[in-house]
Amino acid sequence: MKILIVSQYFWPETFRINDLSKELIIRGHKVDVLTGKPNYPHGKFYKGYSFFSKHNESYFGANIYRVPVIPRGSANGFRLAINYLSFVLFSSLFVLSKSKKYDITFTFGTSPITQVFPALLHKKLKKSKSLLWLQDLWPESVSATSNIDNKLVIFLLSKMVKYIYKKTDKVLIQSEFFKENVLKHNCSESKVEYLPNWAEDLFINPTVSFNKFKHMMPDGFKVFFAGNIGEAQDFESIIKAIKIINEKKKNIKFVIIGDGRKRSWLENEIKNNNLQDVIVLLGSFPVEDMPSFFVHADVMLLSLKSEPIFSLTIPSKIQSYMAFGKPVVGMLDGIGSKIIQDAGCGYVCSAGNYNELANLVLKLYSLNQTELINLGINAQNYYTENFSKEKIMNSLESLF
Repeated sequence: MKILIVSQYFWPETFRINDLSKELIIRGHKVDVLTGKPNYPHGKFYKGYSFFSKHNESYFGANIYRVPVIPRGSANGFRLAINYLSFVLFSSLFVLSKSKKYDITFTFGTSPITQVFPALLHKKLKKSKSLLWLQDLWPESVSATSNIDNKLVIFLLSKMVKYIYKKTDKVLIQSEFFKENVLKHNCSESKVEYLPNWAEDLFINPTVSFNKFKHMMPDGFKVFFAGNIGEAQDFESIIKAIKIINEKKKNIKFVIIGDGRKRSWLENEIKNNNLQDVIVLLGSFPVEDMPSFFVHADVMLLSLKSEPIFSLTIPSKIQSYMAFGKPVVGMLDGIGSKIIQDAGCGYVCSAGNYNELANLVLKLYSLNQTELINLGINAQNYYTENFSKEKIMNSLESLF
């Protein structure tokens, strides 16, 4: 199959679509990627890239076509809108200017969902089959993370989403809890297929350098968070829980790997609450480095705000945590909470319940090493049964 992946974000930005493109190549498909100039999450172009720069790049055999975008900047509402629209505009112009025909267009549906429009344009012009892999639900995720409550804006976004679902051949959902919402937007049930995320192979058969990041690690019992530092992750409640824990046990430390729009806020909270010896904020690192960080963790932390939309979402980091075989402590509702409980891989409390999160971390701290290892084994077993990449890719290919 000749496949065009449409994704505003792609390598060297760290997203699951990178691994999917590589897997499609391994399975014998010819893959091109239509993407933007990398600027996530910092909001400025990566070194070596600019608005007008031209690049001849490939990723494990996939040809990369990069179009100009206006960088995200500080990721405020107006700047994000310009960023989203610039990708739609320039990638649509790319589709119009190229005569190449693909059998499949595959859109990686993180926010913004608008990035599917170039794929739909290709479908109209070249009669390709269009697949959309939903990672976020619009317009609900927009209002939940951006505090947009203007009824007209939400109405218009809902109309746009209904149009997208109507024109797309298959809508793939990363969580089975997405289905009701998608059907509510007038998507035909026959179009909807469950396609969860998985963890990269490096988490399953890790090549670990124990000493590579050992010098960055605090002493004591270490709780790790790896991923986006944004509105959805509810760091307000995490900080409250950490303050409670620190009053009771001084040798429980929190290591945070990642970046995002709330990083500056988090840095100020650490300073204002005198938590510099409790929270280690390391910044972003390539996904290839994660196993050499995770090996130092005692427990992995997962959290999402108390919003109906987030209760439907499987946070993509949960697959990485479980594949690596670490206990998980969660502060979230819905499907993410259910997975932790069904797997028996840790403890979970409701979203925003920072008092209970503190209690659960202290409970995990009280376990012996064998008990922690057994929770990690439960995590790996559940991952193998429910999130195997081979099974998921076989399901995807059956839709081509």
